[in-house]
This record gives sequence, structure tokens and C-alpha cells, in this order.
Amino acid sequence: MDLHLTAAAASAEEQAAIDALLGEPESSWDGGARQIERDGRAVFGGGTARSRRHLLLPVLHAIQERIGWISPGALNYASVRLNVAPAEVHGVASFYGMFSLSPRPPVTAHVCDDIACMTRGAGALCAELEHKLGPAGSPSEGGQTIWQRSACLGLCERAPAALISAAGTTARERVVAPAATENLISTMQDAVNGRLPAEPDTLSTKLSVPQAGQAQLRLLRRAGQVDPSSIEDYLQRGGYEALRRSFELGAERVIQEVIDSKLLGRGGAAFPTGKKWEAVHLQRHLGYPHYVICNADESEPGTFKDRIVMEGDPFAVLEGMTIAGFAVGAQKGYVYVRGEYPLATERLNHAIRAARAQKLLGQDILGRGLRFDVELRRGAGAYICGEETALLNSIEGYRGEPRNKPPFPTQSGLFHLPTVVNNVETLINIPEIILGGGAAYARIGKGNSAGYRLFCVSGHVVRPGVYETPYGPTIRNVIDMAGGVGGTGRLQAVLLGGAAGSFVSPMELDTPLTFEGTRAIGATLGSGVVLLFDDSTDLQQVLLRIAAFFRDETCGQCVPCRVGSVRQEEVLQRLVRRQTIGSVAEERNTLQEIAQAMRDASICGLGQTASGAILSAMNRWSLFS
Repeated sequence: MDLHLTAAAASAEEQAAIDALLGEPESSWDGGARQIERDGRAVFGGGTARSRRHLLLPVLHAIQERIGWISPGALNYASVRLNVAPAEVHGVASFYGMFSLSPRPPVTAHVCDDIACMTRGAGALCAELEHKLGPAGSPSEGGQTIWQRSACLGLCERAPAALISAAGTTARERVVAPAATENLISTMQDAVNGRLPAEPDTLSTKLSVPQAGQAQLRLLRRAGQVDPSSIEDYLQRGGYEALRRSFELGAERVIQEVIDSKLLGRGGAAFPTGKKWEAVHLQRHLGYPHYVICNADESEPGTFKDRIVMEGDPFAVLEGMTIAGFAVGAQKGYVYVRGEYPLATERLNHAIRAARAQKLLGQDILGRGLRFDVELRRGAGAYICGEETALLNSIEGYRGEPRNKPPFPTQSGLFHLPTVVNNVETLINIPEIILGGGAAYARIGKGNSAGYRLFCVSGHVVRPGVYETPYGPTIRNVIDMAGGVGGTGRLQAVLLGGAAGSFVSPMELDTPLTFEGTRAIGATLGSGVVLLFDDSTDLQQVLLRIAAFFRDETCGQCVPCRVGSVRQEEVLQRLVRRQTIGSVAEERNTLQEIAQAMRDASICGLGQTASGAILSAMNRWSLFS
């Protein structure tokens, strides 16, 4: 059907990619909501079509995967099919780092040069790629391939890391980690020749979980021990017993158990999980739909625990979501998975299909009348979408910009309806609480830091990976669990909580990894990052990379963050180059003032924490003198 677009037209292949997701266009359009042509012009607006705007991100992914970039014609066709103005579609597509609005080769290698990969030779890898393939961003291999530098890919335990994307009718993605010049170029050539394997990654979870198989594990007890694609394995290892127990307890009692457990969110904000659930549950009498969102957009540099769980134990995530849906009265849930996680996406999609087939998702779950289903949404390279309201906007088909709060998501969340947002690690704690009891769970750990915690240990360490402990080990304990300091063997610094966290010195290694312990030294647990730097590391360059990360990842919505993140990097550049405006002390004061403005006036946590790691390092070491 010819849509008679007034601007660039989509190719047949681009139309096919979109139609495969949305269905074939109708031959006749029934009035305003579905009408797409009037007097030879595309028409936008209308409630029915507008209700499909939440499919915009999947549509953009479909185009990118088929063609390798998103053309003006494809944007126009998507605009018409979804009845969204072309300018808005372009605004969304241009927001996300994984989408390209200019032509590029069908095979792209995203090579991480962020802080964890810096400790494992990313700089040398990029230099070799420049020598053999040309500068980053330049087509190579006869215009069939391109490589580009990337922010953290969440593969820190395998650093240095790369992700290869191959466009086409059978689009493929492949993780190459650890990456070396030879295996990276070889895999790119395989992609050009259509020889990438169907599964995006084959590396065993056991290599990412050094504790795999140890008897004391709870959250990671199945990781590397079961077939993550087998729901039968999950059921044989106690899967869905917590959901059955939840039905016996009832929704109110389930929420009370979660409150009694003192479970705090594991994504960084540490809000009481039970209170979130209670706030949504208490609105069930209003008759509005409720939603449960799993925030799996794990983009904090140095963080990879949620990826390991999704790849190694995906049914645990779904069970936690289903219990949450039962407790708060939701019938629909969304998992928002980081776009750079192809294997996690594949494993979760398979798990959703398998759970539906076993009547563990969908209608009448376990014959108890519960209706709850889960849909997966894939992010597209935007760190800000880890912020819960930016994530909601992204699912709805808008730019991933944070909303002002209040109202909070529990009051006005997805589609402006009551919504619970929990991250992966938070949700997999739920079955432990339900089966063991909230009070018993609260006795695990120390003080108000209750329960189990996953730590992402990487950098200059002997055995990088995800480690599980009850709350309370010291930084030194966790380093020892991971085999001790790697690299030169002489520790210079530890970054806690990722780029938005804080640096600590070797003199602070006996600090307990609890909320109270880290707060006492002016640090934060954040997302559970423990990233080590030996004495060969140039911390100035690390700080510059952190500043560049926040400059790139600010959504630009609010002035303090949009301008402050740029000015922060400029000051650091001047200090590193010894080209200061005024004295070093004056430049340091400028950094302090920028940080204060971002903390006080930024809309969300990105701007509020963008200076934390930088200032903590400058306060602990004489980096610029």
C-alpha cells in the first residue's frame, strides 16, 4: 500500500522491518484515529493510534537491526504507522546512543574504553585497532565494518570487552570478551560473511561467578548450576515455591513480610521495597490498572550483577515480578533490559515464553485466578534510563528524560498509573523473604543493612566477578574473596558504587560494606561496585573518563546538569594539562561550586552524583599540585 508520504519514503526492506513488528498496514483506514492520509498529506493524532506510541522503541530497534541505521524514510514510515509526529520520532531516535541516524556499515564493533576496561588494556586495544582498521568511526573492510569507542558495556569481569552488531534479516549480536585485536577483527569478518552464531554469547556463567556451586549462596545458588533455558530445572531447584506460598499468605501479608524484612532497593537509591509495594497496593480500590517494572537497565560503569542474574537465572526475576504483581494488584509487568545485553535479552525472552507455556504467566496462574503477564522492552544506550522515571518515559515511547517528583511512580508511574519499579537484584531477594519470613531475613546482615548483597568486583583484582555475601563484609574481605589485588599487586584506590560513587584509599579497607559503614567515611554503596586500581594507574585519566561519561550521558533536560557536566570536564582538562585559569586552588574551588550547583538543582540523580567520585579522589590524593 502506498502511503503517499510527503517527505523521504522508506525502502521496501525498511517497511518490512516495521510491518513485521506492527502487522501489515490496513487497506482502509477508519476515521481520525487510524487515518493516515488526507489530501495527500500524512495525518498525525488520534487516540487509538497514539496508544501504540509505546511501541516506538521496539520499532526503532527493528529498523536498526535490519538496515544498520535509521533513515529519514524509515522514520517517516514509523511516524505514520504509529501516528506520532515525525519530529517527535526523530527526537526519540536521536536521544539513544545505539541508534544511528546516518548511514554506517552493517557490522559495528562497540569497544569499551571505560574505567574497568582501562585497567585491563582497553587503551592498547584501541590503539591497535586504529593501526589496523583506522580511526574509530571510520569504515573499514571495504566499507562493511566500523568500530567505535563505547562507554561501559557491563562486561567488566571480562575486560577488555566489545560488542559486535551485525544488521540484516537475521540480525546478530556477539560479545567478544576478553577482546584482543585478532579475535575482534576475526569476529567482525565472520559477521560480514554471515557466520555469527545464533546465540549472542556462549561463555559460561561459572566464569563470571567465582563462587558458583558454594553451599552458602542464596541469590546466586542456581547461577552456573542449572540450565537457564530450562524451566524444569528451575522448578526442581525450588522455583515458584515462593509464589505458591504467596497465594497462601495473601497480598497484605506478603507486603508485610517484605516490610518486616527491611529490604532496601539494590539499585542505588536504597528505598524500602515494602513501602513501595504498600503504596501501590493501597490504591487498588480506585480501579486503575497497576504496573510492575523490573529495572534491568544496568548502565553504571563497573556494574554487571544484574546481567549475570538475567543470563544465569532468568526465571528468578520473573518469579519475583509475579509475586510483586500479586501483592500490588498489577496485571502487567515490563522488564526494561539494557540494550547492550543481547544474551540477557534472549534468555529473558525465552523464560517469558516458557513461563507462559507452563501457565506461570498469563491467565489464571497456578489455577489461583491471578492474571499477570510480562513484556520485555530493550533500552538503546542511555545511562539516564536507569533513573526510574526516565525509564517510564522510555517505555512509553518518549525521550528518556526524568520527570519531576512528586508525583512518584507509586502514584503516577507508567502511563501515569500506579507503578512499582524494582531492580533485578531487589526482585530476586523476594522469594528468599517469602519462604524464610521477613523477620528472619531482617536478622541477616548488620543494622539497617539487612539481607544479602551482590558485589561487582573488577579492575586490578585476581578473580573479577560477582560475589554474594550477607551485608557486613569489609572492603578488604571482598577483595580477599576475589583473590586479592591484581596488576602490580599494590593497591592505589578502590572505587565504590561506580562512576556515581566514591573513591576510597587503601587505609579505608576495613570499612564495612553497609549503608552505615560507607556513609561514615563519606562514601556510598550505590550499585555494589568494588573496582580496584593498582599503583600503575593514572588516576587523573580515570577522572577524565568519568567526567567524559557524565558529559555524554546527561539527558540535557535541566541546565545545572547539562552545563555543569561540560564545565566539570573542562576544568579537569585544564588541570591535567596544567593550563589552569588562575591557580590550581581556584580551579578546585570552581569544581566544588559546579558540584554544589548540580547537587542542589539537578532534576535527577545523574547531576546530583556526577561530581561525587571526582571530588572524593581529589580530597584523598594530591592529584593536581
